[in-house]
Amino acid sequence: MSTYPDQIKTVYYFGTCLVDMAYPQAGMAGIKLLQKQNVDVIFPSAQSCCGQPAYNSGFPKEAMAVALKQIEAFSKHDYPIIVPSGSCAGMMKLHYPELFANHPDYYEVKKFSNRIFELGDFLLNALNVQYEDKGSSIKVTWHSSCHAKTEMRVTEHAKTLLRQFSNVELVELENEHECCGFGGTFSIKQPELSGAMVQDKIDDILKTGASRVITGDCGCMMNIVGAMEKKNMDIKGQHLAEFIWERIHG
Repeated sequence: MSTYPDQIKTVYYFGTCLVDMAYPQAGMAGIKLLQKQNVDVIFPSAQSCCGQPAYNSGFPKEAMAVALKQIEAFSKHDYPIIVPSGSCAGMMKLHYPELFANHPDYYEVKKFSNRIFELGDFLLNALNVQYEDKGSSIKVTWHSSCHAKTEMRVTEHAKTLLRQFSNVELVELENEHECCGFGGTFSIKQPELSGAMVQDKIDDILKTGASRVITGDCGCMMNIVGAMEKKNMDIKGQHLAEFIWERIHG
């Protein structure tokens, strides 16, 4: 259970690698949503990766080195750190303390991890946003990353935000609990298995009749949308933050 800070005036923003390299519009939408709530956003330029690729590949020392760099980059103030990814947020909030369990820096790491919040969760539960829908009618479905669902437990927060929009029909996936097959390095090490998993996900999306699939993680979006584009499917993928920003501006 997250403990949300009071009187939020300033936050840090952790952009994630995929936002930086592939989906900057999603990252900027998240920043704009925070600013719309009169929150100042600081984006430390020294930030990089959360360390999850090294951690998941069995390189804890390398992951710890990356983690320490992030902790240093966000150390000037004790502001909340907002992450537009359940996967990266899960790594920083839950796995950093595990990595440093027997390390002299454990308590400093734990303080850092306690400041991590996933974007949708923070908008809904810390900033108590209430959105007015200015867009046209649309049918969407929601895909949750595994980490967002099982570690950060922010899936229902995202759906609650989507249900605020009167012209948005949210059709839930039949097998929402199933992984899309990305899994970071998993999709590279096991491409055939990953390909079969993303096909199952696409089949599930097609059953909804949705014209857009919304997610809070750019890794999943890259995997699902890339597979759909390869099949020339006319279904758009969009990060939750970008979708919200679009809806409130019409």
